[in-house]
Amino acid sequence: MAIPEHDNIFLFVPNLIGYARIVLALIAFWFMSTNYVISGWCYATSALLDAVDGHAARTFNQSTRFGAMLDQLTDRCGTMGLLVTLSYFYPNYMFWFQLSMAIDVACHWLYMQTSVVVGKSSHKATDLNENIIMRIYYQKDVLTFMCCVNEMFYICLYLLHFTAGPLILGFSVFKLLAYLTAPFALLKSLISCVHAYVASQDLAAVDKRERQEKRAKEASKRSE
Repeated sequence: MAIPEHDNIFLFVPNLIGYARIVLALIAFWFMSTNYVISGWCYATSALLDAVDGHAARTFNQSTRFGAMLDQLTDRCGTMGLLVTLSYFYPNYMFWFQLSMAIDVACHWLYMQTSVVVGKSSHKATDLNENIIMRIYYQKDVLTFMCCVNEMFYICLYLLHFTAGPLILGFSVFKLLAYLTAPFALLKSLISCVHAYVASQDLAAVDKRERQEKRAKEASKRSE
């Protein structure tokens, strides 16, 4: 059944999914320190819907800047909420959780804003002149994998505060998954730093071009 075309951006299917993600994240936050079952399921569902809203946007031709920003903010704030809780659960590692939050928010914000300034259709849009790490990272399968394993690492740390979970040969599955996904979580933070580097280079190039254009206009006025 075809969905009729309309221009009410706020009611686009991917954005409705985005609102559901926010509600699920808020429920997860509310129960995060007391009920790991409700919180865990709500948080995981909210994270998994990140892939669904993107698919919906492509399927219904409803990709929008508002939707991209909504998606980014939900991702960043959702992970940040979980990391705040992990800082409380594992105070000895608080600095590293704080660092992870700072890198995630700052680098993605700079990259997103710079994408708008330079006129990209999407912050995920790359070309042959783009940094090779960015080109590889924003391939659909790579991006999906990296986001999933990153979330799985933090979710496993969260669950381990309450329970060891299923055991295989006496070893906790949650702990095993945490060990397996930890290198990818670290790699994702490093790639976030690459986001900041690439964005800084692009933004500096815009500043340089604007300064050159300004000087050229001033020189043209003086010569008149």
